[in-house]
Amino acid sequence: MEDIIFGKNAVKEVLKEDVEINKMLLQKEGNVSGLGELIRLAKEKKIVIQDVNKRKLDEISEGGNHQGVIVMVSPFKYVEVEELIKGKESPLLVVLDGIQDPHNLGAIIRTSYAAGVDGIIIPKRRAAAVNSTVVKTSAGYAMHMPIARVTNIAKTIDYLKGNNIWIAGADMGGDSSLFNADLKGGLGIVMGNEGEGISRLVKEKCDFIVSIPMKNNVESLNASVAASLLIYEAYRQRG
Repeated sequence: MEDIIFGKNAVKEVLKEDVEINKMLLQKEGNVSGLGELIRLAKEKKIVIQDVNKRKLDEISEGGNHQGVIVMVSPFKYVEVEELIKGKESPLLVVLDGIQDPHNLGAIIRTSYAAGVDGIIIPKRRAAAVNSTVVKTSAGYAMHMPIARVTNIAKTIDYLKGNNIWIAGADMGGDSSLFNADLKGGLGIVMGNEGEGISRLVKEKCDFIVSIPMKNNVESLNASVAASLLIYEAYRQRG
């Protein structure tokens, strides 16, 4: 089954990658601006370009902001966990324990790419997968980010720990403040589900738990916001 990617920025990033693109659909009416570079890139890759009306694009994108362009691509190619750490002395990974909102996943991918995260790990069940919404929310950077999709997060953490990677879980009741925690070296940052946080078994696997200090009493931060704070603190500590 094909995936669809829509929106100018997302499509541009997909066109830059070694992704199998089956077709590009362009809005033929309305003089949509900013499509020239996308058309050039598509022609360079010998991609079939089809002009369709806006109603068709609205239907395919299910009302999403397609900006006049959609590409039909082969399903997202996940990598193996081993590929995320191979040849890396101190890898920085993000482990997502049940993120369900594709917008949160896309935002975390975008931040991870910006901060030089080496890879993201997501579960196969009860969690968002990489789809068109994720790619668009990530501004297309999902296509640049190595992502592994695993059956069991807890067992995957055991594997990472066996390869000299420390595991830091994010939770309001953390052992230490974000700004006091040592986030250097090989590290996996674990973020939990939007509503329930990190599952009990996964939390027990973590080497330490980090909380985000707050001046005012807020129940919790959005998952992608919290992830961004931890990722960038790790980035800062690594220089």
